[in-house]
Amino acid sequence: MRKSSLLKRSISEFCVDGILITDIANVRYLSGFTGSSGFLIITKNRPIFVTDFRYQEQAKKEVKSFKIIIQNVELTECIKKLASKYRIQKLGFEAHSISYQTYKKLLRDNIKLRALFDTVEALRLIKSREELSCIKTAIRRAENAFKKLRRFIKVGVTEHELAIKLEGLLREEGCKNVPFGVIVAAGLRSALPHAQPTNKALKRGDFVLFDWGGECDGYYSDMTRTVAIKGRYLQKHKELYSIVLNAQERALKAAQPGTKAALIDAAARDFIAAQGYKKHFGHGTGHGIGLAVHERPVISWQSKDTAEEGMVFTIEPGIYVPGFGGVRIEDVVHIKKNGLAVLTTLPRNLKVL
Repeated sequence: MRKSSLLKRSISEFCVDGILITDIANVRYLSGFTGSSGFLIITKNRPIFVTDFRYQEQAKKEVKSFKIIIQNVELTECIKKLASKYRIQKLGFEAHSISYQTYKKLLRDNIKLRALFDTVEALRLIKSREELSCIKTAIRRAENAFKKLRRFIKVGVTEHELAIKLEGLLREEGCKNVPFGVIVAAGLRSALPHAQPTNKALKRGDFVLFDWGGECDGYYSDMTRTVAIKGRYLQKHKELYSIVLNAQERALKAAQPGTKAALIDAAARDFIAAQGYKKHFGHGTGHGIGLAVHERPVISWQSKDTAEEGMVFTIEPGIYVPGFGGVRIEDVVHIKKNGLAVLTTLPRNLKVL
């Protein structure tokens, strides 16, 4: 069944006459459109795809089973005309994707609106065979790039130089886009979970944290590895790394079909807390990945999600000690019918340079 057809079935459930999809990742998921400008209106009778003049030829090639309309008026005016034409009296919209200004304009046009949450995201939770194949390719590209980077990781090279090099290697591997700015953080800066690369040069005794991802046909991967450079802190490095690795292994073991995401998070978090580092692990243990780098399911203490067959997400516990450094180990996993598959293959043991 087409994804848009699945959404049509929800129209009556939401008590609306049509659903407006403006999140570009959701537009792509439902229609196959890979451009950067377009929206959908899903009605009970037919799905409509709207874009502008720049993408009319691309839309003809990519968008099937949708009525294609080329927008030639302002956004809210276009929506108003379509609502009138297709007798949409109450329109559902993605609450996270519409600006307040657009919302107010639509209200002024006397369109009844209903905010919808996780409408398409709920469909995206379970990855198809094709989606899984793309994610696996994105992983392979990211891993191959990092393997090529290893010989450049040495004392004297800067975080920025390594980040630029890794980004170039990702593109050489076939990534049309880099999912997010490559993170390289050395020494004290590795205690910053999302540090931006600087001109800091690597030196002896540094932890060096790398967080990067690959891409394939719009789908992403995300992984983190931390290495140590020999120096006076090596024993402490090994101690912290061992705790994080142990925590990750516990979370991996817990990640089974039917397990609540909060319990997967607790498997890692409780172990880290028991080792005395509770206050040094403040982010979630993982997140879904697909057309977005961060999507559902959410693997955290606050999550209401449950691991289900077909889900793909990360497991990435960490410890960040201000004034010393930090460790994070991140892998991508796939929930299968009978258990868990770890999709990333880079070694998880501490690499000492």
